[in-house]
Amino acid sequence: VQQVFKQLFYMINAVALNNLLLRKDVCSWSTGMQLRFNISQLEEWLRGKNLQQSGAAQTLEPLIQAAQLLQLKKKTSEDAEAICSLCTALTTQQIVKILNLYTPVNEFEERVTVAFIRDIQTHLQDRNDPPQLLLDFKHMFPVLFPFNPSSITMDTIHLPASLNLEFLNKV
Repeated sequence: VQQVFKQLFYMINAVALNNLLLRKDVCSWSTGMQLRFNISQLEEWLRGKNLQQSGAAQTLEPLIQAAQLLQLKKKTSEDAEAICSLCTALTTQQIVKILNLYTPVNEFEERVTVAFIRDIQTHLQDRNDPPQLLLDFKHMFPVLFPFNPSSITMDTIHLPASLNLEFLNKV
């Protein structure tokens, strides 16, 4: 069950983040607020179902950071440093794309300046990020089956002669 929810939450993360990276109309402060609220509801649901050890919440980390990126102040060099230290689950390309797509919805918000985006790129130039922009929503986590030792000991097993396993010796 835990592995199923980890996979499901990864797919939610990948589809939502890919939509954020492709649609200018959703890159805004209010979308960041909405995303953060919805993610907190998912995290609360996981806690309520006792699934917090499943790793499902950790798969949402890039989306959480993208939501926070939309909500952070984006003006000074200190803001750029804060963004770089916060957005560790996002690639440089993803951070820059979100900043380029950021669209103010009301008069209190401002567009992100080209100088600020260049400052971010300078801060992140030493990162060794993968080249792809979008997340692979078809990625599958390996299924892990826990080892449950048998209560039957080997010396109590009887092998029928019809199996033709005479080459096996009991030790």
